[in-house]
Amino acid sequence: MDVPRISASSYSNTAPLIWSFLYGKYHGRAEVILDTAPARSAELLAAGRVDAALVPVIASQFMENIRLVPGVAVGARDRVRSVCLITTRDAIEEVRSVALDTSSRTSAALVKIIFREFIGSEPLWTEAKPDAAAMLADNDAALLIGDPALAISETGQISDGRSVNVFDLAALWRKYTGLGFIFAMWMSRAGKIGLDFAAARDEGLEHIEEIIANYIPDIPITRDEMRIYLTQNIVFRPDDEMLLGMELYLKLAAKHNLIPSPPVIKML
Repeated sequence: MDVPRISASSYSNTAPLIWSFLYGKYHGRAEVILDTAPARSAELLAAGRVDAALVPVIASQFMENIRLVPGVAVGARDRVRSVCLITTRDAIEEVRSVALDTSSRTSAALVKIIFREFIGSEPLWTEAKPDAAAMLADNDAALLIGDPALAISETGQISDGRSVNVFDLAALWRKYTGLGFIFAMWMSRAGKIGLDFAAARDEGLEHIEEIIANYIPDIPITRDEMRIYLTQNIVFRPDDEMLLGMELYLKLAAKHNLIPSPPVIKML
């Protein structure tokens, strides 16, 4: 039997889900393709180049015959710290233009939903590479995800020394809906592929200290802050409330013409 190919982002918040495939008991059981952008994993899955991928949840609405792997996710019950809207404005209601880091389509759609559904405004949207200083040069605010967002959420400063206000998207979602949020899940086009993603997650969570050691040299936060991020902010076992949050998110995405309507969620 051919070794299955799987894809995931290389951000620290996915590390517990892929550690086992890279270093643990599932090493050699799958070929792993890593890329900084979560959206790249969706592209590989859509093109049939991988058998499963850790994909932004919204991408499931643009691919046929997709099944989500239950019980494993990258999400948050409240503050996530690594998906943020940063702005030089004093209040989010003052934002009139937003530069979107489109590395994750889920996060880009979430920003639009928050403005349209809850704030009641429609900023000018532009797409940009994830460079905070450049994004804010011509826009009131910028969406950043992953480790770059994590660093800014701790310091409140960007590379050119400017101070910014940081609005955590998962915290905003909790404020407006009372629900948790799921950013990404494992998905497969081929049905079950003989990999236990839940067991791989559990092994990864047992090696959090090794994961922290791998990432801490490249992210300007303390070891304790990284540990809190991976063990408290990020949730890898979605609960019922988070699943309800995902259902509401997809319904609102359809309402605001961000995905086809009605949304379809199919689990393995």
